Amino acid sequence: MLIGIVGKPNVGKSTFFKAATLAEVEIANYPFATIKPNSGVGYVKVKDAAREFGKVSNPRNGYVLKEFRFVPVQLLDVAGLVPGAHQGLGMGNQFLDDLRQADALIHVIDVSGSTNEKGEVVDAGSYDPLEDVRFLEVELDFWYLGIIQKGWEKFARTVMQEKIEIQKALAKQLSGLKVTEAMIEEAVEKLGLDKERPSSWSETNLKNLAVYLRKKTKPMLIACNKADVPTAAENMKRLRQEFPEYLFIPCSAEAEIALREAARSGLIEYVPGEKSFTIVQEDKLNEKQKKALQFIQQKILDVYSSSGVQEALDSAVFKLLQYLAIYPGGVSKLEDKDGNVLPDCFLMPPKSTALDFAYKLHTDLGKNFICAKDVRTKKTVGKDYALKHLDVLEIVSGK
Repeated sequence: MLIGIVGKPNVGKSTFFKAATLAEVEIANYPFATIKPNSGVGYVKVKDAAREFGKVSNPRNGYVLKEFRFVPVQLLDVAGLVPGAHQGLGMGNQFLDDLRQADALIHVIDVSGSTNEKGEVVDAGSYDPLEDVRFLEVELDFWYLGIIQKGWEKFARTVMQEKIEIQKALAKQLSGLKVTEAMIEEAVEKLGLDKERPSSWSETNLKNLAVYLRKKTKPMLIACNKADVPTAAENMKRLRQEFPEYLFIPCSAEAEIALREAARSGLIEYVPGEKSFTIVQEDKLNEKQKKALQFIQQKILDVYSSSGVQEALDSAVFKLLQYLAIYPGGVSKLEDKDGNVLPDCFLMPPKSTALDFAYKLHTDLGKNFICAKDVRTKKTVGKDYALKHLDVLEIVSGK
């Protein structure tokens, strides 16, 4: 799974990426600090299922903090997009191409309105962040349209002459964007397109198709950075009224970096995504650090219940993509041969079955699948059992 971090230059996108990954990335107060995409690992937060059995899990990948398990996901911080990116402005084509393999997008905006359309710093409240949501939609839609339109007439003629099913031909053409045959079929039906005569599709038809497929293949939430600036609250309200279809998450990437760095240094205890932290080495904090932590608690955590960074990651995976976290375990014991408790946790797509999970673990387990057992209830389930978030399953297979 790949989550793309996108947005205009200088809105805190790379700060958000660093907060999510603690990777060393270039963060600068000028447009295009990021030129090549930064790739890193972030973590989504789920309950540690081992706690229900009186144990603590030992992750092979990821980590455990208190009662939570943090499961790795790949993140991509793409260089800042500007209006006209789909036409190549600001190295836009290259940056858009970096997003091809993303499963979902987190669009970071400066909700305080202190970064203009070019990514330049302006007075807080002097720029309307609603324009950022509109501009990115336009750029992504025209990017998709450009890919669809490239050689369209020849493509449509070939489909008709050779009597190829449009969903198969178009899905193959757009596979780089993660478009599937099912998506094309659904789009053709909902948009009322003539699947027998794609050459009759108008430019408006193609634009509507581009928008439909972009929404399907690149679901997006909005991370409203700099939410602690006074001008942010009113803008948040307006954004939610204007774009009810989006999930808006207020956040402060700078605050999250400060908290994670302080926790890494042993100065505080902090679980990402929680609404408070505990100072454990107050004598090692100087006055400036104490004031900064007090500001974060009062102006961000007390107001929004979290810094927003962890919530954005979790929402992208579990709300936008509706993935399920599944633990492989045993009814008789939760440990592997090395004594590690529930060492693995896999993120499975929505509507996955017990058989899908068996194949995820190992091809042989899928091929020789007999049944699965719910470790909590000890009940046996079949191959068509629909996985539920945080299931702990044992796969039983033949030789």
